Amino acid sequence: MPILTRRRTLALAGTALATPAIAQTKQAPGVTATELLIGQTMPYSGPASSYAPIGRVEAAYIGMINSQGGINGRKIKLLSLDDGYSPPKTVEQTRKLVEEEGVACIFQQLGTPCATAARKYLNAKKVPQIFVASGATQFGDYQNYPWTIGWQVSYQIEGRVYARYILTAKPDAKIAVLYQNDDSGKDFLKGFKDGLGDKVVQLVATSSYEPSDPTVDSQVVQLHASGADALFMGGIPKFNAMTLRKVRDLGWNPLYLIATVGSSVSSGLAPAGLDKAVGLVTGAYMKDPSDPQWKDDPGYKDWLAFMTDYMPGSDLSDINNVYGYCAAQTGIQAFRQCGQDLSRENIMRQATSLDIQLPMFQAGIRFRTSATDYLAIKRLRLQRFDGKAWVPFGEPLAA
Repeated sequence: MPILTRRRTLALAGTALATPAIAQTKQAPGVTATELLIGQTMPYSGPASSYAPIGRVEAAYIGMINSQGGINGRKIKLLSLDDGYSPPKTVEQTRKLVEEEGVACIFQQLGTPCATAARKYLNAKKVPQIFVASGATQFGDYQNYPWTIGWQVSYQIEGRVYARYILTAKPDAKIAVLYQNDDSGKDFLKGFKDGLGDKVVQLVATSSYEPSDPTVDSQVVQLHASGADALFMGGIPKFNAMTLRKVRDLGWNPLYLIATVGSSVSSGLAPAGLDKAVGLVTGAYMKDPSDPQWKDDPGYKDWLAFMTDYMPGSDLSDINNVYGYCAAQTGIQAFRQCGQDLSRENIMRQATSLDIQLPMFQAGIRFRTSATDYLAIKRLRLQRFDGKAWVPFGEPLAA
């Protein structure tokens, strides 16, 4: 069944065939004849609150699907709780969702440290933790954590792509890296070093920050003093903006790359001033809504129609609104493939049996999962900021 928006039919090309319903299966908690109850935690407050639109868009998209009759005869109810990007709070809220609310699964829990904190508990309970909003490689560990699967491109893949680009664009560069001091930042750093290969000696300085740090000024000063003429920043939007501001205040103009997680125009660049961001390079697997080249693209038009109808007044330049839309489509497709078997086992089976071209993904970048491959996105297209929008260049790259 196609997903309908107000203006056109949304086709998910290459969708895997649904698994036939299994008679008399034991449905997951949260499943009734008319409803599927799912839960998530989101940073609606705290240092990563710029990601809050993701949860709001997902709730709105599910509301749209429900208005069209739901999935296989059931409406989906999403309980989205604030964890403030605090791992202890994530665990508390996750337990509440599982033990008090009785959700069938945890969907799109955001943040590497937060989802990591809940992962052991959810796997012990055999509760699907599907499409974690993180690219940390650990969320692809199907052997040790079979009930947890990530959603976005692996940070190690991303790091390798950026390192190789620097070596191509500036072969003799002296390179500095700033990263978040957790598993996500360490993944970026490992991938970046792997991408440098025997040129890792050109990495002259690294520094890290904590999400609780008030500024990153001292770290940027340290990296600048190293004499580096290339910089990679692997951090969330708030800290990306603080880094950008300090780099420019120092009169430092390195070959400057940032991670996809910090690339939102509205929250990752604008607080520092868009003029300061001109020339920055990042990766993309989604179509950035700030780029006017997509204005006649059918996928963009569907997204815009959805945003107009269901998220009026939202910032249409914020890539997080595209992220939530794409992630929601991924979840809906997995639930659709479940048919009438909404056991936790089948929810996990379908989440790990996807092959789709999401309409707001860049051409040639698919979302593919299997029982032995939980890392769904393996390619990135580089893009450069021109003062108003991220403009892609080149073909999608695999690390």
